[in-house]
Amino acid sequence: MITIKDVFEDYKQLSKIYDTNETEAITLLVISEVTQLSKASIKAFPDRKLSAQQIGKLKNILAQLKTGEPVQYILGTTEFYGLPFKVNPAVLIPRPETEELVQWIISVCRGQFAGQILDIGTGSGCIAISLKKNLVNAQVSAIDISEPALQTAKENAGLNDVDINFIHADILSPQLTDGLQTGYSLIVSNPPYVTLTDKKQMHSNVTDFEPHTALFVPEHDPLVFYRAIADFAQTSLKPNGLLFFEINENYGNETVELLSNKGFKSIELRQDMSGRDRMIMAALK
Repeated sequence: MITIKDVFEDYKQLSKIYDTNETEAITLLVISEVTQLSKASIKAFPDRKLSAQQIGKLKNILAQLKTGEPVQYILGTTEFYGLPFKVNPAVLIPRPETEELVQWIISVCRGQFAGQILDIGTGSGCIAISLKKNLVNAQVSAIDISEPALQTAKENAGLNDVDINFIHADILSPQLTDGLQTGYSLIVSNPPYVTLTDKKQMHSNVTDFEPHTALFVPEHDPLVFYRAIADFAQTSLKPNGLLFFEINENYGNETVELLSNKGFKSIELRQDMSGRDRMIMAALK
């Protein structure tokens, strides 16, 4: 019979794609998902024998992982800010640095915040849903250009039992305001910001599988979405309303300058846990 320890050995084939720590983390996640055992139990009892059905599932998942497909897409789920989310190739896989952005917003707004929030480019809905879950009195809307992404976000809102107003819209389109209101207290966005130069340094499991419309921007205009969202925020935020961005670490100063030139105040550029420029907060004058 095959044991948990045998599976860890078998999954070492992934070391051609991932480093040792990531390979082990992926293996642990997959075994936990297939066996429904806790990660602590898996580590404590490596000689536990697995059923033929479990072995079959684990081998099928390994075959998919060896193609570079992200484990989150294979399993169909991931966790973000302590909440469960469905994910698929129509949406980006939520990242830890985006959790840091959500934490920053919650710490600024605090629990009694009751304003209107708009999430632009919501994808899986992870930002909007996490904010609504933690700022229960807020009224949260979210837009995306992708209908399949919006469908996934709606499913995630249901999964997490929150009420979000989802709207199909394109921030780069002059018809953006259709279905949207003004007077938002807070606008947040993690828009596309990856340039072709950045793409060359990215892992193929991102570039080959995640949606390009949610990732890439023209090399000659890397701040195209930030400019459009800032313009929209100028007319849609309340006085002193807040604008939050996740940003490309290589364009922190340029994004600050863009917001300053458009009349925003109290602009703060913040680094993530890795020490990279990844988040900005600004207020409307």
